[in-house]
Amino acid sequence: MDNLAPAITPPRGLGTNPPMHRGVLNWVQEVARLTQPENIFWCDGSAEENTYLLEEAQRQGIVHKLNEEKVPGSYLHRSNTNDVARVEQFTFICTPTKAEAGPTNNWAEPAETYLKLNGMLKGAMEGRTMFVIPYIMGPPDSPLAKVGFEITDSIYVVLSMRIMTRMGDVAVQRLEGSENGEWNRGVHSLLDVNPDRRLICHFPQDNAIISVGSGYGGNVLLSKKCLALRIGSYLARQQGWLAEHMLILGVESPEGQKHYVAAAFPSACGKTNFAMLIPPERFQGWKVTTVGDDIAWMQIAEDGRLHAVNPENGYFGVVPGTSHKSNANAMKSIERDTLYTNVALTDDGDVWWEGKDGAPPAHAIDWKGADWTPESKKKAAHPNSRFAVPMRNNPVLDPEVEKGEGVPISAIIFGGRRSNTMPLVFQARDWEHGTFLGATMASETTAAATGAVGQVRRDPMAMLPFCGYNMGQYFRHWLKIGPRLKNPPLIFHVNWFRKGADGKFLWPGFGHNMRVLEWIIDRCEGRVGANEAPIGFVPRPEDLDIEGMQNVSSATLTELLSVKADEWEKELEGQEKFFKTLGSDLPEELNAQHDKVAARFKS
Repeated sequence: MDNLAPAITPPRGLGTNPPMHRGVLNWVQEVARLTQPENIFWCDGSAEENTYLLEEAQRQGIVHKLNEEKVPGSYLHRSNTNDVARVEQFTFICTPTKAEAGPTNNWAEPAETYLKLNGMLKGAMEGRTMFVIPYIMGPPDSPLAKVGFEITDSIYVVLSMRIMTRMGDVAVQRLEGSENGEWNRGVHSLLDVNPDRRLICHFPQDNAIISVGSGYGGNVLLSKKCLALRIGSYLARQQGWLAEHMLILGVESPEGQKHYVAAAFPSACGKTNFAMLIPPERFQGWKVTTVGDDIAWMQIAEDGRLHAVNPENGYFGVVPGTSHKSNANAMKSIERDTLYTNVALTDDGDVWWEGKDGAPPAHAIDWKGADWTPESKKKAAHPNSRFAVPMRNNPVLDPEVEKGEGVPISAIIFGGRRSNTMPLVFQARDWEHGTFLGATMASETTAAATGAVGQVRRDPMAMLPFCGYNMGQYFRHWLKIGPRLKNPPLIFHVNWFRKGADGKFLWPGFGHNMRVLEWIIDRCEGRVGANEAPIGFVPRPEDLDIEGMQNVSSATLTELLSVKADEWEKELEGQEKFFKTLGSDLPEELNAQHDKVAARFKS
């Protein structure tokens, strides 16, 4: 469980070298005066430091070392049982006015919020060690790379940040060489891990984040959703680039032609699986590589194209359901050097979770630390249990992952979980129409996520929980990017989850999504046709390669690609209802796109 760890006394030479940056030093001293730690540990990201902190974390019961033969270099952490997921209801955007945060964000007034948080942080680190973590997001030589410093009293955060970011002296060097001196200030304290005292607050104008009362990665690894998306999206708008909740993959044909694709999916839609897709046997010679599985920062390069970098250095993925069948590359990635959170521990020191390959163990210790057997009614692993693993473990990591200017994006894909209405794949008419597709994308809820099944919820660009400012202005920023591109990526929408009359999925998904990806690439190259439908360009059945697919007949494919006017009448009503929640902030161009689609159905 989250251990409110006492102060540590590191061996000589560790944790004692602060960066020679006056602004950072002053800020750290200011936070130290407020929180009153027993000592300050300056992290350098070295292997020696990591070894020491892992040993200290084991001694304090914060992590448990796993079987070195079965999962070498790997550890298990159990969080507090009241602290197992992101807390959107306690996540705030703190801008001078509520209008700047917009109607889709929780807003709090900055001065009042600082006052409240400082009251909570006063003396919060007494008897504890304050760790100072320097890090950068993005390849070190990328113009998009951002420097951050996170202060925390959690060893688990330090260990995780070393996996997830480029941590240590590289950040200090980047800051000292920076022309604008921009850096993010992040403060985190576990406090007493009380859900009544749990807040994650973002101050975009100050490039600052304060998180208190949680130990869960999504709330406390301030590099990730907090900086990379909420603060990142705000900076991107100010500076003319895009910070997006998107995977980035490379796809190479047998002839050696390579394209890069960015894709946005809400949760439970197979995002990580798509990022690490393994083509079926039919596609011998094709290669899919991973640039990133979660976040894309995209800029307009000198060639007039959109280029993307993955700002992260690791993967923080959901474990349950991960198997060699669903994602063999993820399974290979987490075979070693992995920090697991809230999975089950087997009697031989291995890890287990629901959906893992093979039979369940006869006995295990569940994520709460209690005995578990297959007859137990409760889950062995928490449904949101996680792995943190270096991206270097990925056997299909793209060779251009560290390229500072990023990889050129040929296509952008939006997708959601829809049992009807949305065809398997279709293409937007142009950038503005593609922005409309992203702005209206939605997914049906699952029982595991919400307790309700089949409710259509809008999640524009999969950014609803992560946009750091007014969503209407975010759409406007997208619309401004398009005309600046000499060669904009084509935009598509996919839906792997359409069902037939019997309630069963029509499309098998997983590796077979390569068949859809091939059509998308062929459209980028102008090699394949499509039917023009009211919603965009939909492939004809003969345009998709379904050879070797036993359960997808030509009739099934026709159903997968169908566009039904009665279903779209309801869809257009839902889109209009969502747009109204944004009020006058909604760009008129998107209303016009909505009306054009409606008019095309009527004609």
